[in-house]
Amino acid sequence: MMRTRPGDPARQRRQLANLGPVEQLRAGRLPRRLVQLVVGLFIYGASMALIIRAGLGVIPWDVLHVGLIQHFPTSFGTMAIIVSLAVLVTWIPLRQRPGLGTFANAVLVGLSADLVLAVMPPVEPLPVRVPLMVFGVFLNGLATALYVGSQLGPGPRDGLMTGLARVTGRSIRLVRTTIEVVVVLIGFLLGGTLGFGTVLYAVAIGPLTQLMLPWCTVQLSPSSRSAPADPAPTDPAQPRAPGRLRPRRST
Repeated sequence: MMRTRPGDPARQRRQLANLGPVEQLRAGRLPRRLVQLVVGLFIYGASMALIIRAGLGVIPWDVLHVGLIQHFPTSFGTMAIIVSLAVLVTWIPLRQRPGLGTFANAVLVGLSADLVLAVMPPVEPLPVRVPLMVFGVFLNGLATALYVGSQLGPGPRDGLMTGLARVTGRSIRLVRTTIEVVVVLIGFLLGGTLGFGTVLYAVAIGPLTQLMLPWCTVQLSPSSRSAPADPAPTDPAQPRAPGRLRPRRST
């Protein structure tokens, strides 16, 4: 079995690049990345629908979506789109830069969820609902890795999380947990559904995405990868590039 070292290309291709919106489109392999983005977002919406049909609790943001549709007569997918666009507005004071994938995420996930919900009836037997719930969570982790790995911009909710973490200086974990607790609480008060599935998703989605992301991250052209913030060598023993030597003054 071949092992990869830190400097190997096999390892580098699995790293996400820090690119701006225009750089994302110029980073190479765009047709492949667009297909992966659309497929990932469709699967994401479908996985949300599977979890809903399992009837054992929904994912944190969907608690809010389900709660809102109890008071506003619209479909689940339409409400997810509305919330996504509302979240995008919060990017403005955070100075987050959206990409093509950001807008695609805001629209396609809701459309996909509505499509699957329209053709899939509710499931009644508990021995079927539990595996359906687990499969939906697994599928959601795969979908997240696919659309993030396309490197075409974060989703609206991911951008809110990273933007708040950058502005406040808090950790991603703390910011994400805080956002999801607030969202779940508001959704629950509005009539959203909590359950075993909500807890399972919260616990499993991080490890699942981390497991699958290296295999779903598209290798970009070398020239498009962002340079490290500090070009200085990390190894103190590594010699620096020679510069101009100033003549020493004689005393």
